[in-house]
Amino acid sequence: MSLYVGNLSYQVTQEDIITVFAEYGTVKRVHLPTDRETGRLRGFGFVEMATDAEEDAAIAALDGAEWMGRDLKVNKAKPREEGGDRGGGNRGGGNRGGNSGKSSRGGGGRY
Repeated sequence: MSLYVGNLSYQVTQEDIITVFAEYGTVKRVHLPTDRETGRLRGFGFVEMATDAEEDAAIAALDGAEWMGRDLKVNKAKPREEGGDRGGGNRGGGNRGGNSGKSSRGGGGRY
């Protein structure tokens, strides 16, 4: 399992995260997602620790704590949902015109 760490400073580094979370146990992995277009950090990350007890200790100590000028949000990460739909509004086709889905070519015959 891993931890979700939210409300991170955009200047945070993996080394910063490791230093803070190492106080509560062994940090196995840190992932800081970046924006695809800008390359800028997205303000959240994921930390994997060696044991559930270490993760629980980090949550108890760091959730709501102020760090780098921000109040951290630390909790158990929720499993990623399958299917690739990550929100962003309606991306389906659907009927956007006013002709009830009929061809606008007229004639009704072959094309």
